[in-house]
Amino acid sequence: MSISVLGAGAFGTALAVALAKNGPVTLWARDPAQAADLTASRRNTRRLPGVTLPENITVTAKIATACVAEVVLLAIPMQQMAGFLAQHAALLDGKSLVACSKGIDLATGQGPTALIRAACPAANAAILTGPSFAADIARGLPTALTLACTDDNEALQTQMSTPTLRLYRTTDTIGAELGGALKNVVAIAAGVVIGAGLGDSARAALMTRGFAEMNRLATAFGARPETLAGLSGLGDLVLTCTSAQSRNFRYGHALGANESFDASTTVEGAATAKAVSILAKSRAIDMPIATMVSALVDQKITVAEAIVALLSRPLKQE
Repeated sequence: MSISVLGAGAFGTALAVALAKNGPVTLWARDPAQAADLTASRRNTRRLPGVTLPENITVTAKIATACVAEVVLLAIPMQQMAGFLAQHAALLDGKSLVACSKGIDLATGQGPTALIRAACPAANAAILTGPSFAADIARGLPTALTLACTDDNEALQTQMSTPTLRLYRTTDTIGAELGGALKNVVAIAAGVVIGAGLGDSARAALMTRGFAEMNRLATAFGARPETLAGLSGLGDLVLTCTSAQSRNFRYGHALGANESFDASTTVEGAATAKAVSILAKSRAIDMPIATMVSALVDQKITVAEAIVALLSRPLKQE
């Protein structure tokens, strides 16, 4: 089966580089100028410096050309996913569509596979998620991810696995989606903790209580607890809460330290925090960390006020 990756950002480019070990890959860039530059230089200097594109990666700005493939990876920012799918549904329906974004759509409260099924009902919807940084994947460093698909697609798992990219499959798409989305919110909070100088012990406590929040919300929507305890939940949470390579952590760190942050950098957890707060309120689920992150992002409270609010919550059993 042929493979295309839609989206030539850091993660899309990295996946194309990794999958090129198995055979030809088509990489779609929205901007024709970027596609021409990638074709000529074989480097995505701005998004993924130091990585050379293998010769069996074909870069194109023509969406119809990229959508000829049977397997299409959607490396599209979460808040752009619904519009992208609606615009190109005729080209994408009936294929294996693998979402590679983490988050919850603000407009609908849905995850990526639900958006895929709504726009492309004949497609085989899946999501690829888990603890990974684009630079590690592109450099061929060992990485393990979760591939969630309702039909338990072993063939897709085999096709997308490489000697250094190991995929574990599950049918729990809800758990995989929510684990990947919610950990970004906790990562922002962890960044705030370190940026504000509260220390590693506070970060460990924040991660633990954040993981409890992730489980409360995800299981309320039908996720399996074991999925949250796996790569797409706990694994991704540990990575993004402890590394400055995480954009969500860096964003939170800037908030905590009262520093500026590059507005052009996509921070999926910021929008997800708002969506999570809405979902939690609709189900009367206690999500204090997510609620505080949402308020911080919207500048409704200060970091100092958020810290006081969390630390003054009633004592209770764990």
